[in-house]
Amino acid sequence: MSTVDPTPPKVSTKPCVGDLSAPGTRANATARMPVPASDDGTHALLNAGFWIVLGSLLSLLLTETVFGGIGIYGARSNLGWLSLMFAMMGLPFGLMLLVLGVAKWLRNRRLRRKAT
Repeated sequence: MSTVDPTPPKVSTKPCVGDLSAPGTRANATARMPVPASDDGTHALLNAGFWIVLGSLLSLLLTETVFGGIGIYGARSNLGWLSLMFAMMGLPFGLMLLVLGVAKWLRNRRLRRKAT
């Protein structure tokens, strides 16, 4: 014989994605567009992208100058190969982070301008 649980199911009090009642967002009165929260990860993207690109360019410079340079068949030393691999992986990833961070920064700037 089955019994029915008389307690109602628990409802989550966490805001949904896109919910304007979430802290840090407010609705624009005219366009009904959410104003971005002050900490949405834009600064972290820009910071990480900048440092990864800077490190990759530094490793590329070290490959060319300190670690023997790059010949027709690649780097001339083991450290040169490691440095070259880091540069070849870090440059695209860092640039992707920078582009995404700049796009988010521009979008946040546009939303703040529309909100006022």
